[in-house]
Amino acid sequence: MSEHTFTESFKVAGNQLVDAVKRLIHEGNVRRVIIKHEGHTVVEFPLTIGVVGTALAPVLAAVGAIAVILTECTVVVEREVSDDAAASKDAKTA
Repeated sequence: MSEHTFTESFKVAGNQLVDAVKRLIHEGNVRRVIIKHEGHTVVEFPLTIGVVGTALAPVLAAVGAIAVILTECTVVVEREVSDDAAASKDAKTA
């Protein structure tokens, strides 16, 4: 079973940034979160499988501090998906 990565991005208001990152962390297949403002990377957080609880506290604190400064930003998400999962998703959309 091989895996590949893909990225997706979405815009979020600064006051919703922490909740958006928490939701992404809980999804589990996210490898990296990049927060951009006006096309420039503000911060990049690599996420590894097994990072839980108190290990995430500094990341969420940093995201909270960034959210206070930014009114709107773009969140770029790098995900890791197995080829089996990608094939089943393609089959459902076909």
